Amino acid sequence: MPRVFLSFRKADSRWMRNLLYRSLADRFGSGEIFKSGGSIPAGADFAEILRRQAAECELMLVLIGPAWLDIRDDDGTRRIDRAHDWVRVEIRTALKAGNRVVPVLLGDAAMLPEASELPSEIAGLAGLQFLRVSETHLTDELERLCADMTALLPDLGSRSASPAAAPAAEPTVTMTARASDGGSVYQAARDQTINPA
Repeated sequence: MPRVFLSFRKADSRWMRNLLYRSLADRFGSGEIFKSGGSIPAGADFAEILRRQAAECELMLVLIGPAWLDIRDDDGTRRIDRAHDWVRVEIRTALKAGNRVVPVLLGDAAMLPEASELPSEIAGLAGLQFLRVSETHLTDELERLCADMTALLPDLGSRSASPAAAPAAEPTVTMTARASDGGSVYQAARDQTINPA
C-alpha cells in the first residue's frame, strides 16, 4: 500500500504537479506514492479506493497551486464548498484518521488558504506548516522536498523492490601478438585465436 497520498486538483498547476510526482516516484519508487490518475486500476471502484488510501496513508501532501481554492463549477460554486468535492473528501478523511497532512504550495504565487476560506471540516489545513516548491531553481526545490519527506518518513522507499542487479560483465581480455619480423599488431577477445601469419 502506498504510504504517501498526493491530493490535488486536476486543473491546478498541472505541469508542476507532474514534475513533483515524477521526482518523488524516481526517488522513493512509484509504489510508495498514490496519485489517483495512475494508481487506480481501470474498472476499480475509484471512490472506495480514494477513501481507503486517504484513510490509510502515512502522509498526505495537499498540492496547492494558485487556483486551488477558487476553482468553480459551471454554476459558479467553488468546488471546495461542495460536500462531495474529492479534494475536500480526501483531506477530511486523512485529518479524521489522524494522518500527517502537509500542504505543499506549488509556485511562488500559491498561498495557504485562511481557515475562514475553507469548509469547517477541513479548516485545520490552514494551521498546518506548509512546504513550498518554488518555480525558481525547481530542481533544487524538488530535491529539498524529497529530503523533507525523508525526514518525515525516514524509511520511505526502503520497501520498494530495488531493480535487479545486472550480472557482472565478464572482463574483457585483450591479447596482442606481434610478428617477429615487425609486421602488424593483432588484437582479439579471449575466445578468439590469433594465428600469426
